[in-house]
Amino acid sequence: METAQIAHSGTLESNDIMITLSVRPPGSGQQIEIQSIVMQQYGDAIRQTITDTLNYQGIIDIYVKAVDRGALDCTIKARLLTAAARAGFKLKEDNDL
Repeated sequence: METAQIAHSGTLESNDIMITLSVRPPGSGQQIEIQSIVMQQYGDAIRQTITDTLNYQGIIDIYVKAVDRGALDCTIKARLLTAAARAGFKLKEDNDL
């Protein structure tokens, strides 16, 4: 895997999410930071979508910053996968998209 230091995907438009990924040293684990206009209602669901997607792809040592503007789960997943691809991760095919 060739990795970039930082990769981005998404926008700060309404109903979208800006995902920023930064590869971390082996053994660091996943760190997820979320800012959302719907944090009170959907913060746990956003975090779960990000965590499930990272785990399915086998991405362990990563820092994720998500700035959400009310994105649906499918948008969160798509933006996360795009950022991961830009960071150099070889992604598994997912038939649920």
